[in-house]
Amino acid sequence: MNIEYPERVSLAQLPTPLQPLDRITERYSKPYGGPRLWVKRDDLTESAMSGNKLRKLEFIIAEARATGCDTLITCGGEQSNHARATALAAAKAGLHAHLVLRGAATASNNAEVDGNLLVDHLAGASVSIYPLKQYINELPELFASWSAYYEERGHKALAVPTGGSDGLGIWGYIRAAEELMQDCAAAQIAPEHVICATGSGGTQAGLTLGAHLLGANTQITGYAVCDDRAYFVDKVSKDVADWKERYGKNIAPELLRIAVNDQYIGPGYGVADKAVYETIALAAQLEGILLDPVYTGKAFHGLLEEIKLGAYGGCRDIVFVHTGGQFGLFPHRAHFGSVRAMDE
Repeated sequence: MNIEYPERVSLAQLPTPLQPLDRITERYSKPYGGPRLWVKRDDLTESAMSGNKLRKLEFIIAEARATGCDTLITCGGEQSNHARATALAAAKAGLHAHLVLRGAATASNNAEVDGNLLVDHLAGASVSIYPLKQYINELPELFASWSAYYEERGHKALAVPTGGSDGLGIWGYIRAAEELMQDCAAAQIAPEHVICATGSGGTQAGLTLGAHLLGANTQITGYAVCDDRAYFVDKVSKDVADWKERYGKNIAPELLRIAVNDQYIGPGYGVADKAVYETIALAAQLEGILLDPVYTGKAFHGLLEEIKLGAYGGCRDIVFVHTGGQFGLFPHRAHFGSVRAMDE
């Protein structure tokens, strides 16, 4: 199927590589009769703006320009990859970014300004941090208030949801699905499964919709890092429905094969356990790849655990989409002191 895309601004270094994880496959998949593992390196979309959010922001910034917006208002946690990518992408595009975050850090508390939050400030974004309860209860009002603030000063703001995940943002991963299918054809593989971390749902929605539009037999599965399976099935369906309505597409979201594994969330969003930290260490030591404790570390740990349980027995190839997040490692530095180096 020939997919017609809306306008986008070129920000990411594309295509990103598809690479085999041969050392991890040998140690952690083959002994359990599992498949060969591959990684789609979307952590390499760009150095500072890195990760999956940049693909979405290409379409979001194009929309901002087309509608005369000079400001992007978005939201997330203190260590939001999306907020950091938005701050940097806005700076590159000559736009202002205002980040509405949940947490406890302030610009004056230098001990807390680390990782993604540090980069937010370096990029010149306005950062407003609210307590968790206020953030959850008042987020729509906070967006409205800040939009009015900019309008009163002669500016026009585009409101960008968590993770850039809506009918506009998912174009980034529809396009990524098409790119991935081309990668697989070049590598002469036909992966039965494509795995990604799912937190705001947009990456999973784009990949799932893209695979459907392209007629691919590959099953896209999101490994939840927060919320449960029912939440993500609903969120992916809503993002696709939003895409359908915005662009007048003829598709039934209920026909999509939406798969979610919610067994590896751990203690909660942004909180990991020792097993996840150990998985992050083994990925670095065996493949030279940096995962993060919030998204990719949890999802990749879950994938390896499922392989041990025989969930992917009989499969030849699985692709793990590395959605980035390396800046999120640094606020977790204290947890890696107890992680034992692997014995060779």
